[in-house]
Amino acid sequence: MPATVKEGVLQAFEILKEEEIAAPIDIVFETILEQMGPLNSTPEKPMPMVLEAWPGGRWYRDLGNNTGHYWGAVQSIKAPVLLEISGPLFMSTPAISNLQYRLTEENGVTRMRFLHRAMGWIGENDRGVDSGWSQLIGRICSAAAERARAI
Repeated sequence: MPATVKEGVLQAFEILKEEEIAAPIDIVFETILEQMGPLNSTPEKPMPMVLEAWPGGRWYRDLGNNTGHYWGAVQSIKAPVLLEISGPLFMSTPAISNLQYRLTEENGVTRMRFLHRAMGWIGENDRGVDSGWSQLIGRICSAAAERARAI
């Protein structure tokens, strides 16, 4: 059987989001870890993940009975200012992503800069991720601001 060679199948995308959150930087960082980990969800249902918050730690979905989906590894973590993850994320294709959350605080307001860069063989279903990230970031902003008001 002859090999099939496809040219021009590699794509890339970049999503950048910046938010100001009325909460101290420590609260925002902890909220990111929670919302990406055990409190992660889709609009339809909870989708808890495991995020091992140390260099080389895994970010994955544990479905039990030794099943699940590996999303990435913590490339860099410097609490409370940086979380960087690299891996395939949700893509089941030969693709790689880099996620970055960079935080700065001024006068009790935290500025969050989110960046997702991906490249590889990115399928049609994987290109509409902007809305998913917007939902996650919205949950982070709301939960962090609520926690800050409670203290």
